[in-house]
Amino acid sequence: MKILVLNCGSSSIKYKMFDMDSKEVIAQGGIEKIGLSGSFLKFTQPNGEKVQLNKDIVEHTAGIEFILSTLVDAKYGCIKSIDEINAVGHRVVHGGEKFNASVLITDEVIAQVEECIELAPLHNPANLKGIAAISKILPSVPQVGVFDTAFHQTMPPKAYMYPLPYEAYEKYGVRRYGFHGTSHRYVSRRACEFLGLDHNNSKIITAHIGNGGSVTAVKNGKSIDTSMGMTPVEGLMMGTRTGDLDLGVVTYLMEKEHLDLKGFTELVNKKSGLLGISGVSSDMRDLHNAIAEGNERAKLAMDMFIYRVLKYVGSYIAALNGVDAVIFTGGIGENDEVVREGVCEGLSYAGVEIDKELNNKVRGIEVELSTKNSKVRVAIIPTDEELMIASDTMEIVSKK
Repeated sequence: MKILVLNCGSSSIKYKMFDMDSKEVIAQGGIEKIGLSGSFLKFTQPNGEKVQLNKDIVEHTAGIEFILSTLVDAKYGCIKSIDEINAVGHRVVHGGEKFNASVLITDEVIAQVEECIELAPLHNPANLKGIAAISKILPSVPQVGVFDTAFHQTMPPKAYMYPLPYEAYEKYGVRRYGFHGTSHRYVSRRACEFLGLDHNNSKIITAHIGNGGSVTAVKNGKSIDTSMGMTPVEGLMMGTRTGDLDLGVVTYLMEKEHLDLKGFTELVNKKSGLLGISGVSSDMRDLHNAIAEGNERAKLAMDMFIYRVLKYVGSYIAALNGVDAVIFTGGIGENDEVVREGVCEGLSYAGVEIDKELNNKVRGIEVELSTKNSKVRVAIIPTDEELMIASDTMEIVSKK
């Protein structure tokens, strides 16, 4: 079975094509700058060579048509006909309380996703554009929606409710939803397979840390708490997002800096985090270089980042009443040995001990970092959200 996975943003489309018989990625790439000048399709060929095709792409349907034509292209293609595509899986950011699992896309499902637009105004409309484009181009091909929020729908009310007047939840759905759910679900399951733990009888903490980041407590295969909230601004300090912030700062800064709502949203989403503290970059690699040159603000940003990850992991050890494994994933989690070591050193009270020499060597591979003496297993598990989406899609379509 060949499955196309789409992740549509407001001006971008990322894609992967899987042959699910072998779980092999047979095509992958993405379109950038949809509706803007200089739009292009960039993809990786099987030999690892990267190719960029420049073309004016005014909207998502044209973008998906361009991707499909490239998939069957005599020079760059991996299939002979688009009829070989058996199903399409879509990443959908927000499912609210309506979806606790992946679903076959129907008119009713589309209407329910539209109802969640208020909760994710930048993401859900773009996700819906991808669904509409496939419906137009490949009307007979089944589509599946896989929701970032679905995995966290198992959180109990004590974890997802905010201590606001209850009417805020009843009238507007104000609560913690969490994100990166597809990644946390994949990584927690794969970690149990890799470490030989029972997925249904385990306490796992997954740290998905990259430019955006979240930590999730997973008990017996289910999310019981997660650091992101109603929006992806809450929780960890991130590349350009504040993470947790005293709400009094909102009104104080809006008044002092004469910020309107749009201005403050820009501040906490795009000008804060690692970038805001360091003044250098939101990219951890740039911070390492700046630290090596003696930049104190870059060092402060690094220290704050590690400390905030550590606090969430520690709080989730308490929430789980112990932990079997701590798993690192995401761009920083998989590739930054300094962050991993800093977090694990702060967990020595819980019996965490890692092989520092091994930790300094490895990047982006599945590997156990904990020593034989460690009371808690520690590992890197590279995330694969697209494979999770493809697997869900295959499972749902096979039941049709």
